[in-house]
Amino acid sequence: MTAELVRGQNHPLPHTRLEIRVSAGHPVLAAATLGDEEGRIVGPEAVVHPGAAALPGIEVSRQAAATHRLAVDLAAVRDSVHRVSVLLALPTGVGGPARFGATAVPVVGVTGPDGDTLVTYTIDGLDRESALIALELYRRQGTWKVRAVGQGYEGGLAALLADQGLPGAGELAGTVLEAVAQGAARSVAAPPPRVPGASRDRSPYTAAAPAPAPTPTPAPAAPERPAASTGRVDYTHPRRRPAPTPTPAPAPAPAPAPAPAPDPASGANPAPVAGDAAGWSMDERLYNQVWGMFEDLARTTAAYRSARAFADSRLEQELDRLLSDPRQRMGGAGDAARAAARAKHDELVARAQEALDRDLTQLIAESEVVEPALPPAYARWDSPVWQAYRVPEEAPMAVRLGDLHLPEEPGLCVPFLARLPLARGLWVDSGRGHGEASAFLDEAERRRLALDCAVAHTVRLLAAHPAYDLRVRVIDPAGAGAAAFAPLVEAGVLEAPPAAGAAGVSATLAQLTERVDLLQMALRAGAAEDLPPGVDTAAHLLVVHDFPHGFDDRAVTQLRYLADEGPAVGTQLLMVADPAEAAAYGPVLDPLWRSLSRLTPVPDDHLADPWVGHAWTYEPPAFPAGSAVMRQVLAQVADARRQRGL
Repeated sequence: MTAELVRGQNHPLPHTRLEIRVSAGHPVLAAATLGDEEGRIVGPEAVVHPGAAALPGIEVSRQAAATHRLAVDLAAVRDSVHRVSVLLALPTGVGGPARFGATAVPVVGVTGPDGDTLVTYTIDGLDRESALIALELYRRQGTWKVRAVGQGYEGGLAALLADQGLPGAGELAGTVLEAVAQGAARSVAAPPPRVPGASRDRSPYTAAAPAPAPTPTPAPAAPERPAASTGRVDYTHPRRRPAPTPTPAPAPAPAPAPAPAPDPASGANPAPVAGDAAGWSMDERLYNQVWGMFEDLARTTAAYRSARAFADSRLEQELDRLLSDPRQRMGGAGDAARAAARAKHDELVARAQEALDRDLTQLIAESEVVEPALPPAYARWDSPVWQAYRVPEEAPMAVRLGDLHLPEEPGLCVPFLARLPLARGLWVDSGRGHGEASAFLDEAERRRLALDCAVAHTVRLLAAHPAYDLRVRVIDPAGAGAAAFAPLVEAGVLEAPPAAGAAGVSATLAQLTERVDLLQMALRAGAAEDLPPGVDTAAHLLVVHDFPHGFDDRAVTQLRYLADEGPAVGTQLLMVADPAEAAAYGPVLDPLWRSLSRLTPVPDDHLADPWVGHAWTYEPPAFPAGSAVMRQVLAQVADARRQRGL
């Protein structure tokens, strides 16, 4: 729930990794000061500003803008820092307003690492002030809080810094304002989104149940578009249109170099660059870039389909009109009119195809650059990056569950990334799908492929988590999956041998259900530290094979409970099942299937996209034939677990 603060009010911060978002309605510069317990600033080295845009734990923009995103990691600031003040100031010498009273009211918000807004503060009551302290993040008894300040200064940035006790406040303020006025600063973040007005850091993956549906991240405010001068609709792809304002020259930065702007005169597309998206790290930039590729492919395909539909509809209407006129049904005039209508239809289709081909060419080029740069958690199993794989010290933002493509260009596959921790369990459907690949498989082959796919997902999740962060349990009542589970057993990465028989199913489900019960009660009571010593708080993955064999009514109820309540406390299901085989339970299992993200062991177009109405074809992950990558990864995981005594 978002807390709306008023001046002077404070609020606890549940996270140390934050993003501070500023919306001012007019370009402002953002800065921050790092103070001690008394709020004193020892010198210019304790000020983060456009001329020195990063210090341990905080990063600001290098330019003035109407919207800002400040990256903050309070766990990374120096131990001597007890107060972080977020400053806003109106730049001088750029023709803008000289006081906040003449601009839109600034609004600041603090969001957590998952994109959820924790607090917002609308800074009203400003008049002649040209600089202000918006927020203050402060440390109290080992925890961090945020306070709404809203203190303005008529004397501008110099008066603000002087009031905080900074030596040489006037000189530093002048340096900052002069740099902004000359346009010599540039954002230290990734280059701006390639599609004007569109966010590249929200996930477009949504699906009708039981397909996965991660929550989108709120998009930033869209930049203003230049006014149309001709009144005609511009059908050019957004990345090929002239930029609203000239792009300043790039400043040296450790981040990847931005792609050059397109040249409308030459028709050249910008060269693709891996990491061309917003984010605090390269992993996050690549993650956002993949989502941006998904969005670009969805948009350009939707535009193509819409243009085709318009051309077909226009042709049908014109032919109907010709048929309704007796004078044009027969003779040369009618033939000429019909030929003209078809020619116009073909012209519209050709233009749509040309635009689609152009955009697909650019996206294919981008995919060829991005795919080799992906880290192990996002990479295909045949990527060379796995040869240098090491168990991570912290979990990544997401894992790759496969690939997605559309029929207009089956060769262009976009990685299907799911955020961690998974909001829903996974279900590999071993039944007959409605794709062509499934129609030619017999039941035994579908079951084998489904189990192999589930093992690949399990290895991927193990590889993406630190050695101590994920415990895997397996239920295989009849032992039918012994061959597929053998690599996991032999590597020693399972918490226990696969549970077999009705007794094994009952015991495993009872243990996990009790664990979820205890963690849920502790979470609701806010007493996680009071858990019994034997309760394992690490994340758990339960792989269930051959359902519903070996499951009685009680076991089915426990499984549904784990699917519903487990994700909130780090317990996930990975089911390998055919719903048709569980039909005897009737509709009682329908909520189970809906609560899981359905994946398939063969290509299938079951992922619905209500955003633009596409049905995406899902390609499951698979280890290359004859490859030893699975055993190499499992050996690394097992070695890391042994070193930690697990």
